[in-house]
Amino acid sequence: MHPPAYPEIAAMQGLDYISLAEMDEVKLLNRTDTKFVFKRSLLNEILPLLAEDYRVLNVEGNIISRYQTLYFDTDEYKFYLDHHNQKGNRFKVRMRKYVESELFFLEIKNKFKGRTDKKRIMIDDFEMDMKKKSKTFVDEVLGVELDLKSKLWNSFGRITLVNKKEKERLTLDLDLTFEWDDQKHVYDHVVIAELKQENVNRNSLFYRLMKKNGVRPTGMSKYCIGALTLEPTLKYNNFKRKKLLINKLK
Repeated sequence: MHPPAYPEIAAMQGLDYISLAEMDEVKLLNRTDTKFVFKRSLLNEILPLLAEDYRVLNVEGNIISRYQTLYFDTDEYKFYLDHHNQKGNRFKVRMRKYVESELFFLEIKNKFKGRTDKKRIMIDDFEMDMKKKSKTFVDEVLGVELDLKSKLWNSFGRITLVNKKEKERLTLDLDLTFEWDDQKHVYDHVVIAELKQENVNRNSLFYRLMKKNGVRPTGMSKYCIGALTLEPTLKYNNFKRKKLLINKLK
């Protein structure tokens, strides 16, 4: 399977590279996240402007890395509904393959009091049904035993930028694809950007560029958007604005 062609690569010619090993210094597993959703055509205008402040991650010669993700939830979609109902302390459980690196991780994200804490362990491959080691890890982090089932496949291409001076990372996700059973949906017209900082800094160059282009911060969970796209019976009152935003950007 050949990776998709990305026109954005040409717009990043002026950016310096950073390696995975160098990026370890900016892990930011405990952080604040600020998300932006905007039309993909804007990306080519913005990328050249970031060269002064950011370096772009280069993995095995690729500056757009591919990710494949398998999300887990209960039969009642507890994690989805906790997010929809704006619960202050909520979780996401996923298995992710970092395609170019051929690495697999079981990852748990905990959103609590406006901060994101991520814990993960390495696994050998995707597990449609969690193995004992994986389930033990999940139960310990969640602090409760839940009967989790695999619910949704997600794949995308990611540009990762690292600030040269500040402890800050920026990810730009493209070609969001959601699949389950015989259903598939691709959102190839939008970019989901996530600015990861120790504390919110609105003087960040990217933050200022978003403001200049009229793009406001907005929460956007890939899992929740994918779930409500492929499972339309789910409650989504609080996600209506997000759905409208994505459709409006076409």
